[in-house]
Amino acid sequence: MKRTFLQRCAAAPHLVWCALFIIAPLFFVAYYAFTDSSGAFSTENIQRFFTAEYLSILLNSVCLALIATVVCLIIAYPLAYIISRMGDKGQRMMMLLIMIPLWMNFLITTYSWMTILQDTGIINSILSFFGLGTLNMINTPGAIVVGMVFCYLPYMVLPIYSVMAGIDKSLLEASRDLGCGTLGQLTGVIMPMSVSGVVSGITMVFVPSISTFYISQKLGGGKIQLIGDSIESQFISYNNYHFGAALSLVLMILILISTAIMNYFTDEDEKGREKRDTQRRALK
Repeated sequence: MKRTFLQRCAAAPHLVWCALFIIAPLFFVAYYAFTDSSGAFSTENIQRFFTAEYLSILLNSVCLALIATVVCLIIAYPLAYIISRMGDKGQRMMMLLIMIPLWMNFLITTYSWMTILQDTGIINSILSFFGLGTLNMINTPGAIVVGMVFCYLPYMVLPIYSVMAGIDKSLLEASRDLGCGTLGQLTGVIMPMSVSGVVSGITMVFVPSISTFYISQKLGGGKIQLIGDSIESQFISYNNYHFGAALSLVLMILILISTAIMNYFTDEDEKGREKRDTQRRALK
């Protein structure tokens, strides 16, 4: 349908916003990634990314991001299920509690975990009080994962909960009439229908986790180098915009590829479910 002049004018601010803050930055990232300090075309920056040093950093980043994403999923899925089974008042209260960390400053949240996990922190103070010794928790990969999970857990809970809360209750009633118990409803109805929420949650947690740098700097003490730290150091410490842009560009492409793969399997699952529903309606 052809849009009117008024509709095009209404969309103009959005298009300008996209051009200024999405397309233009991507253009500059690509430009710096494929040029050297003199402005001449070069692939040296991209090639440098695929050396053993930076591939090791990328692998470390992917591993920690995957661990944080899996932990978030393990916590968020049953939590979202429990919340979706509550009454309206209970759901609103739980959503408020889950969203409160999102209102806190990221800096304050990270420093709070530094206080909790450090050698003289709250946990070690309690262990020392009971004569159990102390644990070295700060400046470790585990501390980084804990920080990621705490900061990004709401991004896993919210999409899964929104999908579960939107499931037609008549489907659950029908499955109960057919003899399904709670476990049968969960595995046969809720889990297949919540795949899209799970994929959205995985994407929303994995992407910021793999590119984070502040959490790893403060909770890792600078001892654990992630790809986000490398990008930040190239721009801030070394003023090497060209290699920093190359790191950013390759990381962005890898994230887009992984996201496309997850979306592909989600679309295939939804198409298969729609086909089965169509066949059932035809049989009826």
